[in-house]
Amino acid sequence: MASQTPEEAAEAAVEESASSPSGRELWDEVRITPVEIAMPGGVALTLRAYRKASELTPTEIEADEDDPFEARERAAAARAAEEEEVFVDDEFAALVAEGEADAKGKKSSGTELRNEDGELVEEPDPEDFKDDEPEAEAAEEASDEEVPMFLSHRGKLLAFKTPESLVSFLRSGAPHDLAQLDTWPIVAERVQSSDIDPAADDRYELDLVVENLRGGHDTWDLPLLIGAGEVARDLGHALRLKPVILALAPGSPLDDLDESLRSAESGGMGGFFGRRKLRKIGAQQASLGWRSVIGKISAAVDWRD
Repeated sequence: MASQTPEEAAEAAVEESASSPSGRELWDEVRITPVEIAMPGGVALTLRAYRKASELTPTEIEADEDDPFEARERAAAARAAEEEEVFVDDEFAALVAEGEADAKGKKSSGTELRNEDGELVEEPDPEDFKDDEPEAEAAEEASDEEVPMFLSHRGKLLAFKTPESLVSFLRSGAPHDLAQLDTWPIVAERVQSSDIDPAADDRYELDLVVENLRGGHDTWDLPLLIGAGEVARDLGHALRLKPVILALAPGSPLDDLDESLRSAESGGMGGFFGRRKLRKIGAQQASLGWRSVIGKISAAVDWRD
């Protein structure tokens, strides 16, 4: 086969580039998106994906240190369980077996079963349990909802300050949690530094949250704070950060703040009541809560450049 001339090689490269998805097309194909998160330590570029929980293996994290009081209570319970012994003599075991056999015989012969008080004991009808099946299926589906996963490793978010350094890592074959995705080989093969351009909805500014909250209700930036809540929840679940998950859990003060922000942002009557509710939320309490959340997230960031 004859070797290509420089002109033919250039044309082939252009055709190959044109036939390979890039930018938004690439991310849409692989269902992964580049994300930009501004934090106190700098502006981090990373990747995020959403998949069914059943399709993912959660990131590995170091086991939390046991609370000394809980550990002591578990040890005492274990000792008590070892010391407690149940004695069953042969005569009692024989009576139990005889009773079970007698009950089984009555059931098979159609004889009515009654308890010690003479009350009729009805056998449960298997048909009565069929109505529970849809509920069980619904619970199973709810537990298999889409969950977030980031470019992370062992409970640390892998963060990069430039697109070039991020792409270099993606092509290096280094271990990370997104490598388990079935579309990952496409990313590793085709991604270019020009593809690392997060959309406006995938840019977050955690570094401005505390300062904005401290400014008072009239200065609160609703889109900024709502976006911060979204990415913080995602990071908490993806990196398994228990303090962050609890701080933003349903019913928590920060979750109430988030709901009020969304209501206020929606406009109309809902927005009116949302703004009224925001007025009742203490700016200092909110800023302190968010400061703790951002501190936990920042501590879980592994800067790679």
